[in-house]
Amino acid sequence: MDPTGLPNQDEPPRPPKPPVPAAKRIFPPNPLQALLVVVGFVALLFVIEGVDVVLGHTLDYHGIWPRDIDEWDGILWAPLLHAGWDHLLANAVPFLVLGLLATAGGMGQFLGVTTIIWLASGVGTFLVGQDGVHLGASGVVFGFLTFLLVRGLFVRSVPQILIAVGVFAVYGSVLWGVLPNQPGISWEGHLSGAIGGILAAWLVGRALRQAARPPAISG
Repeated sequence: MDPTGLPNQDEPPRPPKPPVPAAKRIFPPNPLQALLVVVGFVALLFVIEGVDVVLGHTLDYHGIWPRDIDEWDGILWAPLLHAGWDHLLANAVPFLVLGLLATAGGMGQFLGVTTIIWLASGVGTFLVGQDGVHLGASGVVFGFLTFLLVRGLFVRSVPQILIAVGVFAVYGSVLWGVLPNQPGISWEGHLSGAIGGILAAWLVGRALRQAARPPAISG
């Protein structure tokens, strides 16, 4: 830099700051995009519940009917449906918080993780759920919870382990929801979603470790 305080034209430009490795991120690489996606999805849930109320709650019949092969598509729709506003509100807040934390690996990873949890929760409920219709996003919420709790271990990241400690301090008590101790609660969906979250975390850790390996050199 010359005495005038202006940059010297002969100085080489500084290299750009390298991005934070995915394994060490605790915030999404594009926070605005992550916020729009997660908040937009929750807003969609409220719109769907409003339509369901207008239609006399007929949409609720499109949830998961365990072991009824003619109703298999409830696996796809159940997380979008809720048994009233109280049910939706109980899921909306943790979905927002845990969903935003789960976007730290980027939107591509988040969509993959959500898909694994969504399908695991639905398929598990379809196979072993108690009789009656099952609906609600709580299975996905439980999947996000377990994903965040074990992700740091699988990717070997201290910052993400610290996030897991904080998540457990706030939401750890809800893990009792994976046990059959409350009538009218789809514990099967909670348990299946939680298993899906652990599976997703393992797959994320595996992918990041493979990406970090040096390329093989052929002789």
